[in-house]
Amino acid sequence: MAGFSVLTSKVLPLLVDNIDTDQIIPARFLKTTDKMGLGEALFCDWRYDGDVPDLEAAASARCRTDFPLNQERYHGAQVLLAGDNFGCGSSREHAPWALAGWGFRAVISTSFADIFCSNALKNALLPVQIDAATHAKLVKLAGEDDGCSLTVDLQAGELRFGGGMAVEFPIDVFSRKCLLDGVDQLGYLMSFSDQIAQFEEGLR
Repeated sequence: MAGFSVLTSKVLPLLVDNIDTDQIIPARFLKTTDKMGLGEALFCDWRYDGDVPDLEAAASARCRTDFPLNQERYHGAQVLLAGDNFGCGSSREHAPWALAGWGFRAVISTSFADIFCSNALKNALLPVQIDAATHAKLVKLAGEDDGCSLTVDLQAGELRFGGGMAVEFPIDVFSRKCLLDGVDQLGYLMSFSDQIAQFEEGLR
């Protein structure tokens, strides 16, 4: 998977609390085990008019112009600014798959569901948890006419925005290393293949 070090991007605000995984990617899209194309179904029931039963239908569905993902001003945004308790609900890994498939590399919230957070980190999607005061500042900046851009510096564990503001965010040491190296848990273990082989050879 792609490594994560420093990301500078505009921000797409979706300021709704308690966005659950069924809103991120509805259950009818969970039949697939392939990540390809899931970005088209991200927030499907909020993004499109009418019934969208599958990925093929999503490709030709009519977009709701008032939904942020469909607005040109946010095209190319790799950072999602969400409300509180993002990713609650079921444990489906398809949720970070869909977010990453759309192009998001980081999600900012005041809190995340534990299982979503774990699944996101395994799929190179960085959950950035901040305090309510910092969140309020970002909401204000995102609401301005020219929007908001910021820098997520994983190496420093820091969020930078607003012409000089810097806020630290928490991340465990192992997840940070995996993201910086661009590997998941299996990839991390495989990086020790030579040492493992030497150890096994010594047991013979």
